Amino acid sequence: MIPFSPPYIDNSIIEAVTETLNSGWITTGPKTKEFEHKIAKFCNISHVLAVNSWTAGAELLLHWFGIQPGDEIIIPAYTYCATANIIIHCGATPVMVDVTEDFCIDIEAVKKAITSKTKAIIPVDIGGLPVNYSALNKVIYENRDIFQPNNEKQQKLGKILLLSDAAHSFGGLIDNAYVGAFADFTVFSFHAVKNLTTAEGGAICINLPEPFDNSEVYKELNIWSLHGQTKDALAKTQKGAWEYDVITSGYKCNMTDILASIGLVELKRYKSEILIRRKQIVEKYNTILRNYEWALLPTTIDLYRESSYHLYLLRIKGCTILQRNEIIKKVFDKDVSVNVHYKPLPELTFYKNLGYKMNDFPVSKKLWESEISLPVYFSLTDEQISIIANAIIESYNETIMQ
Repeated sequence: MIPFSPPYIDNSIIEAVTETLNSGWITTGPKTKEFEHKIAKFCNISHVLAVNSWTAGAELLLHWFGIQPGDEIIIPAYTYCATANIIIHCGATPVMVDVTEDFCIDIEAVKKAITSKTKAIIPVDIGGLPVNYSALNKVIYENRDIFQPNNEKQQKLGKILLLSDAAHSFGGLIDNAYVGAFADFTVFSFHAVKNLTTAEGGAICINLPEPFDNSEVYKELNIWSLHGQTKDALAKTQKGAWEYDVITSGYKCNMTDILASIGLVELKRYKSEILIRRKQIVEKYNTILRNYEWALLPTTIDLYRESSYHLYLLRIKGCTILQRNEIIKKVFDKDVSVNVHYKPLPELTFYKNLGYKMNDFPVSKKLWESEISLPVYFSLTDEQISIIANAIIESYNETIMQ
């Protein structure tokens, strides 16, 4: 069976983790701080806070910004549940809008969804393709007079917060610059299946405009990530520095040095090996599948942006959801693993019960009912790519052409 997305774990990672274990420092410490610094350098921003997941990091930001019941946050209907769940955890309301044919949030729909209750927009870089952040920032600027702040931080920002769900797009490009500096906050995921993994983990890129001091925001978020404690474990190792205070009822979402040691190895080879190989895999799929009129290939590059090549979101032209599911079944029968990204939020029981309806988001509905995600990972061979593509072609013929 060809797996869908195994992590890339080799001896260099095993040695790095072993070194960290032998160092006696396994929680947040020097490796985590080094990882933060190198992610910041990669993204060309000043400050990054490493956390234990995208979810924890993004929810931390909503609490920090003072999101509360009565607030509205705009998100695409086509995303993983975490994007919406963090809003629910804050007691706020997810306002879902449709996406466009490239799976990115529909800017025109965002414009129509903004109200005086809108406090944030969370666009999602599905599959690794960055959304149009320039257009979103323009919409936010044009609606700054509508924004009604509820606290000092919101007053200081003076506009709707743009929080990028970049869980898929580490290494994605906009105008030849890496994702990370196009929103007020950008949050990455380093989960096991992501391009760059730390097993579990994430990172917050801090990019607030003046008059915010991003170094002070980093310090504040670091405190919030450690139950509101004014000193982390590394700081308390200094002579006589045991004493600390707790200045807010924070959360617990710090990254550990064990996770960071994996990330440091991954980051070292990310541009020179991982991104290059993932792009080659996508191009190999394209070479085979573009010969078939029914195969709708994913957008991975255009005039101003380039994907991180996290997912290969193939769509089957004109098929029904039952036909799509039958194709997937037949592919698995050929010992090839595929997936679907994602069931849109209104298709999930929890959000159905809140009153969201799939028919309100026709593009999202069309995309998900025809989408099949093909394997993309570093160790995937050219031979396996051909086997996967042929399994899709044969399964299509067996389902649609029979």
